[in-house]
Amino acid sequence: MANIKSQVKRIKTNEKARIANASFKSSMRTSMKAVEAACKAGDKEKATDLLKVAYSKIDKSVSRGIQHKNTAARQKARLANLIASL
Repeated sequence: MANIKSQVKRIKTNEKARIANASFKSSMRTSMKAVEAACKAGDKEKATDLLKVAYSKIDKSVSRGIQHKNTAARQKARLANLIASL
């Protein structure tokens, strides 16, 4: 553990941010899996509704700096292709 007061604070804030980012990333992955499950079941209407939620979370992860914009674009394209194949 650091002795410098500002560094101790930095460690605490970094840990809070890490937990928040991990939680958001988990919910984003869950929404993506929901789209995949709907596609696997063949329910195109449900999948398109869930796709809007997934897109929103993916875009928000980029704006928060949780993931890179190209990663987000690849994930969105993959989900769109899944739905288009129905």
